[in-house]
Amino acid sequence: MLFKQKVIIPETQMGLLFKHEQFDRLLPAGVHYLNQWARAYQVETLTINELADKGIDTKLLDLAERHPEVFAPYLTQWETNENEVALIYVDKSLKDIKQPSQRGAYWNSQRKVLIKKLDISNDFKVDKDLAGQLLFSKNPYLRGLGANYLTYMVVPEGHVGFLTVNGEAQGQLAAGAYTWWSFNRTIQVTLMDCRLQNMEINGQEILTKDRVGLRINLSAVWQVLNPDLVKTSLVDHKDYLYRELQLALRAVVSTQTLDELLVDKNLLNETIQTLVAEKAKEYGLELKTVGARDIILPGEMKAILAQVVEAQKQAEANLIRRREETQETRSLHNTAKVMEGNPVLLRLKELEVLEKITSHISTLNVYGGLDGVMNDLVRLTDKTKPS
Repeated sequence: MLFKQKVIIPETQMGLLFKHEQFDRLLPAGVHYLNQWARAYQVETLTINELADKGIDTKLLDLAERHPEVFAPYLTQWETNENEVALIYVDKSLKDIKQPSQRGAYWNSQRKVLIKKLDISNDFKVDKDLAGQLLFSKNPYLRGLGANYLTYMVVPEGHVGFLTVNGEAQGQLAAGAYTWWSFNRTIQVTLMDCRLQNMEINGQEILTKDRVGLRINLSAVWQVLNPDLVKTSLVDHKDYLYRELQLALRAVVSTQTLDELLVDKNLLNETIQTLVAEKAKEYGLELKTVGARDIILPGEMKAILAQVVEAQKQAEANLIRRREETQETRSLHNTAKVMEGNPVLLRLKELEVLEKITSHISTLNVYGGLDGVMNDLVRLTDKTKPS
């Protein structure tokens, strides 16, 4: 018996009509009457608003591809090749990123869906604004896409970056932020510090020319001048510079005696810098300064050196003492010659000495009065002039 079946599709939905389990047509929003015979028709409804910006599932996509003339007015389909990515915008807002070699479709609705495809076969650098939307979005879904699909690198000030794609060098990167699509390629960035740097060569135990064991700590200030030359010439430029400074230090110390090292430490620094700077320059490095911070002697050598220094200082003290004694004797001799021909001056000197003596005694007995003091206590002998 033939009768009509009434089917109502709400305005937010779309109906899929199947006849004998085979797709027949789409039922848009509205009232539909179907000639029903032995339950030949089945209707499956989909909520369009919920799927508008999420895309359709694979089963529905396969159905749409088998019936393109039926679905064309209702779907916006997309497909990316192996060197393309698709940016999905809904009402001008970025909502999704589609990887290469994928396909999909969106229901046409009041929410406008825009699909923008990018060719990343050669230019795989990501626009700064797009990178910011993905990497720093408040939407956790977009941030997750950025973390999975992008390679992000910041080259700090004073550094140089070297970009390598699939093992092939692509050139130098100046200071700044860079973002690339990670699809179909391996991207690596190696940083090189081009600022002034300090290097410490500590605890170097070396024998001098006179077989004295020393432990020396050396400091060096250096800088990368030609990053490309350094990158292509040296596997590890810091290790290279360390070894050259270490070898130069050993070579110079082993040709000098302990006394020579201690007398002029600057000579050691200048010699090492001259030796290493020429070699370093060939590989794009500049050695600014070299300085021996510490020259440490063995315990027994410290004691011997202390004795030597003490003996030297004692000898200097004795020399000064002898000079003072000689000067004092010469002064007395000159005074005696002056007094020899001047009895009055000699008498005054004697009285001065007598005054000093009496200042240190408590009792003084004088016999014979002042005349005894002047004549008996201190006697003067005048030379008799020949007649």
